[in-house]
Amino acid sequence: MWIPYYKGQPTDYVIRYAAGQPRGEGLAKSFFYWRYNTQVVAVPTQSQDVPFVFNEITKDHQQVTLQGQATFRIRDPKRAAALFNFAVDPATQEPLSEDRDTLRKRVANLIQVATRGEVSTRPLERVLADTPLHAATVLEGLREGGTLADMGVELLTIEFLLVRPTPEVAKALEAELRETLLRRADIAVYARRAATVDEERAIREKELASDKALEEQRAEMIALQARNALAEAESAAAASRITAEAAADAEKQRLAVWSGIEPRALLAHAMRALAADAGKIGSLNVTTELLASLLDGGGKPPPPPPPPRRRRD
Repeated sequence: MWIPYYKGQPTDYVIRYAAGQPRGEGLAKSFFYWRYNTQVVAVPTQSQDVPFVFNEITKDHQQVTLQGQATFRIRDPKRAAALFNFAVDPATQEPLSEDRDTLRKRVANLIQVATRGEVSTRPLERVLADTPLHAATVLEGLREGGTLADMGVELLTIEFLLVRPTPEVAKALEAELRETLLRRADIAVYARRAATVDEERAIREKELASDKALEEQRAEMIALQARNALAEAESAAAASRITAEAAADAEKQRLAVWSGIEPRALLAHAMRALAADAGKIGSLNVTTELLASLLDGGGKPPPPPPPPRRRRD
């Protein structure tokens, strides 16, 4: 006689009933069974995803759509099996009820209730801006509430993938945001222009300061050159004056030697000096009148001739 064999899945917590009494249980349990009086309950313990889409009303009476996904798992299989029917056909391992989907719907309903309580206390703008905060708050509230724990369920994550207002409100928000962005862009342009003007002014001021410093240095250089030139001219004039005075003193001393000599002796000495430098003299005319005046007059010039007398008619 053939006796069937049941092999449990690695993630299923299997409870075997015979004649209405539990005969064994465990994770991934396998056993032979009598088909006429055996019931098998397979509670899935793997993580399960629950997608959801909620339409809620914010504090300022604006409709918003929240789309996301939650992940949960059955942490206490025996408690979950007491609340939901996880019976399977031992031959095909197909579920004999829809309680698996019922569990997912109940989890989604609890998430929607918590989300509604969170969204209804915030205006639309905060709901749109604080999406990660909403997910964390809803997750923490469901974990602390105890309702899921009573069902033997542990909520792992909640993620809001999309938070969207109605199309009309979205257009209004887009227009307002667009205007805000344009104003920010204009402010940025004006700020950039102002910064450019400030930089150009700073550069011009630096150029003027540099030109001023150069002109001041140039003025100092000109004044220094003028002082140097004046000092040089004064030194040259003083040197020339000293040289001229020295030459004049030397000439006076030289002439003082001849001051007491007779004119004839001076003439003789002069003629002798001329004779010594005759090679350097081209021509020299000495008239007899000059010699006679020097020899006869003792060196005095001849008296001027008497003026002519006028004739009387």
